[in-house]
Amino acid sequence: MDFRLKVFYTVALRLNFTKAATELYISQPAVSKHIQELEETYKTKLFERNGSKIALTPAGEILLKHTKNIFEIYREIDFDMSSFINERQGLLRLGASTTISQYIISPVLARFHQKQKEIKVNLLNGNTEQIENALINKEIEIGIVEGQSKNQSIKYIPFLKDELVLVCNTKNPLVKQHKIALGDLKEMKFITRERGSGTLEVIEYALKQLNVKFTDLQIEMQLGSTESIKSYLLNSDCFAFMSIHAVSNELKNNELIVLDVESLSIERYFYIITLVGKSDSLSELFIQNLSSYYNLKL
Repeated sequence: MDFRLKVFYTVALRLNFTKAATELYISQPAVSKHIQELEETYKTKLFERNGSKIALTPAGEILLKHTKNIFEIYREIDFDMSSFINERQGLLRLGASTTISQYIISPVLARFHQKQKEIKVNLLNGNTEQIENALINKEIEIGIVEGQSKNQSIKYIPFLKDELVLVCNTKNPLVKQHKIALGDLKEMKFITRERGSGTLEVIEYALKQLNVKFTDLQIEMQLGSTESIKSYLLNSDCFAFMSIHAVSNELKNNELIVLDVESLSIERYFYIITLVGKSDSLSELFIQNLSSYYNLKL
């Protein structure tokens, strides 16, 4: 493997020479030297420099595309060849949206590591939109997300059933009500995830089917993680729609409580996502482990 391409790839992803140098354990002048050599080889600029900021040139964009493909082939070669010595090796780049990475995937990763100690797993955490973009940009091989955007270049495999429930602090005055009417939702204050969250999209769609506009709800705050929402709920009289997987401990400890909403049931699937027409042995091995852990047929 040409180390200069690895340097270029790291700089192109980070768009920062200093960060690339730190990540590669080399000096910044060495990073600059490798980039300069590549630019001399191809007789064109790969980066536009504007003070401390850099950006890829059109030639740099093309080289990045080819470099991603080259590294993907190297990754597959390492894994496939290692199988001949009964020692699976390689790097699996996995992406998972917030709820899944925090509450679903950890035990699977632990068991996978016990079985395949020589396989390194990098886990990228983000919302559904960010994970899908990472897959399309070939920054990861597999994603596990909370929503289905129906992107034509992505294959969606239903993975695990989930339910979104309305929860609040057990000391909230509305806990005394047997059931929440749909009309009451407009009078309540909510904490939600940020735009791009698969959870938020599912909630909006479910409410729309009952002629309740999400924009009619009083959104007190948007927070970027499930944990921050739970913490906010424990210290306020607000409400939130959350995955039942995410609040299981708080329900057991009687810190949060589920409220039934008239005519509203929000069920969804978590999805394994891969690029259409793209499969490799390492990704298939991980998906097999994932399905066996949850006794699923994928």
